[in-house]
This record gives sequence, C-alpha cells and structure tokens, in this order.
Amino acid sequence: MNFTNTTVWITGASSGIGEALVHAFAKAGAHIILSARRENELERVKADCMRSFSIREERFFVLPLDLAKADSLTLKAQEALRWRGSVDIMIHNGGISQRSLARETALEVDRRVMEIDYFGTIVLTKALLPSMLQQKRGHFVVISSLVGKFGTPLRSGYSAAKHALHGFFDSLRAEAHNDGISVTIICPGFIKTQVSVNAVTGDGSQQGIMDDAQANGMSADECARRILKAIAAKKLEVYIGGREKIGVYLKRFVPTLFARILRTTKVT
Repeated sequence: MNFTNTTVWITGASSGIGEALVHAFAKAGAHIILSARRENELERVKADCMRSFSIREERFFVLPLDLAKADSLTLKAQEALRWRGSVDIMIHNGGISQRSLARETALEVDRRVMEIDYFGTIVLTKALLPSMLQQKRGHFVVISSLVGKFGTPLRSGYSAAKHALHGFFDSLRAEAHNDGISVTIICPGFIKTQVSVNAVTGDGSQQGIMDDAQANGMSADECARRILKAIAAKKLEVYIGGREKIGVYLKRFVPTLFARILRTTKVT
C-alpha cells in the first residue's frame, strides 16, 4: 500500500489505534496531521515515527484539538487545510468509551460521550467537506465499533454515539458519491488499547480498569494494517477483530437468539 504524497488527518493520534495508524501511514509515505488533546504525546508519536522510519519532520503536522469543544473545531480544520492545501483522507478516530448501566449513567455523561464521539466528528466533517467537493475527491474514514452495529450492556451511551455515526456517514456516502467522496466505516472489536481504562463510568469518572477481552484482543498495529488495506480498497464497511465479529451476523439473521446471548454474557 502506497500513500505517498497523500495528506492524512488522524484524530485520537496520541495512543492506541490512532498511534498505530500514524506509524502505518508514515511507513506508507503519507503526510500526516496528528490531532488529540495531549500535545506532548502527539510530539512523542511524531518523534517515534521519525526515528523508526528515518522520516523528515516536514512530513508531520501536530495539531492539538479537543473534540468536546465544538466551537474550536472549524478553525482547526482551516489550519489543517492550510498546511498542504487539502486533506485527502480524514480519519475520525478520536473518542471516548463508556462502562456503566443505563439506569446509573448521568445524562451529562451521555451528552459528553455524544458530544465527543458524534458531534465533534460531524463538525470536522462539515468543515472539510466543501474543500473535498471542490476538488472532487476525498475520503472520510470513521473508526466506529462493533457496538455501532449492536448494543451491549454497559455501553448504552457509547453504542448510541457509534450508531449515530453510521446513520450520518451512510447518508453522506450516498449524497456525495457522484462528487468523488468516499466513506469507509471501520468497526473494531476487541483491540488491545487503553479504551476500557479511559472509559467513563456513570458519574463521569474514569473506569481505570482494563477489560479482560481488551487485554487479550488484537494488537493495535495489526488493526491499523487492516484499516489501511480497507482504505486502499475503498471498502464501505469493515469488521475487525476476533470471534466477536460473529455478533454482527447473529444480530442480523437470528436477533432473538442474539438478544438472549447478550443477556447472559459477562461483559465489563
């Protein structure tokens, strides 16, 4: 896979899947905009890539942002566009997960998850879309989740935000297809990252615990490799993970059985 001279913007680039994507795209020749809240971690990821692949600093642009601050994101998109004149691939990877029963989750927590995972993503998309339409090319890549296809216990707010992303980007794909705009939705299952550790609980505090399934999941590097393959092929929707991917098909073909399985499956 060759992405030489392609400009790729990755949110959530300071850790996990986002960090692995920065490395994968750097190796593939892309120019990369790295975004997340922690500027020092973005600089670390950039330095690691430069050292690992002997890449010059000019290939990277560190652009800190906070997806929860929607009012600031249009200006961030303008900064990204000024760097090289366009963004060819926008990878919406930034977000936050949740681990709490719906009845014990404060509405403010649901709103926070939706603001970060859904509205922040939509603001950046709408800010970039006019430039892509003018160029007649562009590719939005949305890192959703398998729970964007089916809800599970303890993830009501997170699953709702991911479902919302599917609805928006499925519509956008249909609307902008004739304008050269592609949309790829990636649905990871259990990937070995800190997503469960950083997940918010019902009162908004951090869970601070690694899920067993997450700890034993696919490596972020392997997940990133598969994502690049899907982007290069302009896939519409891709499921990445282990046996948990079966849930998508169980929900589709035997929903009653799947509902029974979800009620009795231990989740954390």
